[in-house]
Amino acid sequence: MSDGAAPGARVVGLKRRREYLAAARGLKAGRDAFLLQAVRRGGDAAAGEVGVGITVTRKIGGAVVRNRARRRLREALRRVLPGPARAGHDYVVVARPGALSQPFVELVRDLGSAIRGLSGRLGDGKRA
Repeated sequence: MSDGAAPGARVVGLKRRREYLAAARGLKAGRDAFLLQAVRRGGDAAAGEVGVGITVTRKIGGAVVRNRARRRLREALRRVLPGPARAGHDYVVVARPGALSQPFVELVRDLGSAIRGLSGRLGDGKRA
């Protein structure tokens, strides 16, 4: 597709701290259950990839609660990606307390709309 959407892109997990820090300096879109951050990936080899990371801090709760939030967000991402994401970009989802209580269907819908919103704005430097 010419609009940069990534239906055939490979989804890869972010592994390095610097990838998360780079995304934190990128565009942001906030929702009740999460904050989504996006930034262009570095290097030519990453052009056909969509990088994805999830961050759940101790503010959310103990280990069991954080793991539940992480599992919910991971499954929501699995259902949404790579569709609306732009190839060659990294997306980081930062959990908020609403990630635990929001109905799953709404979580998936919000995640999809946030990714579409940021993907449409990548390159123009504005917040979604």
